[in-house]
Amino acid sequence: MAKEKKFSLMPAKEKAEHIYTWLLENKAKDIKVLDVKSAITDIVIIVSATSARHAKSLADHILMESKKENFEILSTEGYQAGTWVLVDLNDIVVHIFQEDTRELFQLERLWHEAENIVLSERAKKA
Repeated sequence: MAKEKKFSLMPAKEKAEHIYTWLLENKAKDIKVLDVKSAITDIVIIVSATSARHAKSLADHILMESKKENFEILSTEGYQAGTWVLVDLNDIVVHIFQEDTRELFQLERLWHEAENIVLSERAKKA
């Protein structure tokens, strides 16, 4: 009988604080954390990277740290090109854009009514 994988039951906002910290550690730019509460996910994080290599590095760090924390990882998309990397953590979806691609798609406008999540001082100091 295969052992069932147990994922973290941490609330989405607390997970977002971890991800925000990890992004700051890796010099991500213009991080937006949006409370979208949609049928697909609870929180969307949109962030800019300075290059394809930087975008891949941000995604790698999120994936590595998420595994350590037992966060559920559903999928990643766009990793090879690195212009728009999506990391789906079930209740949180992270969009990592190169700056020109972010400007082109303007995802923030899609969720313009979503509440900007104000993270705790712990996350902001990281």
